[in-house]
Amino acid sequence: MIGQLTRTHGLKGEILAEGWNDVERYQALPLVWLRNRTGAWARGGEPLQVESIRPHKGGLLVAFAGLPSVDDVEPLQGCEMVIRRTDRPPLDEGEFYMADLVGCEVFDRASGRKLGTVTGWQEFGGPVLLEVLAEGASPGEPGDSISIPFARSICVEINPAERRLGVDLPDGLLELNKTVPKEPGDAR
Repeated sequence: MIGQLTRTHGLKGEILAEGWNDVERYQALPLVWLRNRTGAWARGGEPLQVESIRPHKGGLLVAFAGLPSVDDVEPLQGCEMVIRRTDRPPLDEGEFYMADLVGCEVFDRASGRKLGTVTGWQEFGGPVLLEVLAEGASPGEPGDSISIPFARSICVEINPAERRLGVDLPDGLLELNKTVPKEPGDAR
């Protein structure tokens, strides 16, 4: 996923989007697929040809070939723009996509102990939290996950190519994960 379509703009079939990269990285995209709020593919799973993407007030303004009016793009509001991995914009040295961290093994640098495997991430307005399935745990059992803030001071060795993350955890972080309720009313 490279961004989310938010609302229509004007009468010419343009739609605003929130993107997660600089606009220059999007301008060469040939095609995008759209996924609606329920996770289903929009427009029958057929890709849309990108006519133009340009910056607009901190976001993106997108036009698709064959969708010339506001009525054509209005149903796309709220959809996620998805591209093939091979079409992802190139990254600078030391940058990576969050999706490339899924499946990486997480090791405590101080002890060398494997803590678990990254299964996803959450964004709540502060630092991204990596979701890590604890080593030896099964999904859904108490103590199965560890939330690790994705901050350079904590995630100090990031190597998606080798499927490895080295972390320097603050004192008490693992214990805090064991005591934080996972769902409303959960008293773990």
